[in-house]
Amino acid sequence: MIRVLIADDQAIIAEALAALLRTERDLEVVALAHSAPDAVRRAVEFAPDVVLMDVQMPGTDDCRDGIDATAAIVAADAAAKVIVLTTFGRPGYLRRAMEAGAVGFMVKDASADRLVDAIRRVSAGLRVVDPMLAAASLSIGASPLTERETEVLAAAAGGGSSAVIAAATFLSEGTVRNHLSAAIGKLGAASRAEAVRIATDNGWL
Repeated sequence: MIRVLIADDQAIIAEALAALLRTERDLEVVALAHSAPDAVRRAVEFAPDVVLMDVQMPGTDDCRDGIDATAAIVAADAAAKVIVLTTFGRPGYLRRAMEAGAVGFMVKDASADRLVDAIRRVSAGLRVVDPMLAAASLSIGASPLTERETEVLAAAAGGGSSAVIAAATFLSEGTVRNHLSAAIGKLGAASRAEAVRIATDNGWL
């Protein structure tokens, strides 16, 4: 049996995936998780063979999303195989997922047969990555933003003032403005809002 953990913050999706996988004789759903930290905890507790990991899930400062959770799970148990399963097929997500240790990357509009096949393939030691996304990821390259610039730009996505962003990131307002200016310049954006859009579209946030 291939033991599977499903991590998705939308309960109806997680439960639908579980119901789907339970129809397969060689797959066993051992647990569901609905946040990034919860995914790590349940992976440690249940030791699944394969983890289906959403990207955009609630998190904490130490484990912000599914990609952080992927890195933590791989670090805790090198035998666990993570397939990132996301609504958004963004090249930057693919690159970050692979760097975190994922061995698969699929979008949620994939067919049930493809998903089941992917689980079996990664369990057997293979990788499963959409070739078009892989090519796009290589062409776009890594994010040009530093970790701090990424953090500040992510905080700016909510539309708050520099003072609000400064409070959220524990930085001074001047430092926040400097990081935002640098991010806008590196992304070739005309404004903070455009910088957020470009970074989001590329999967860098």
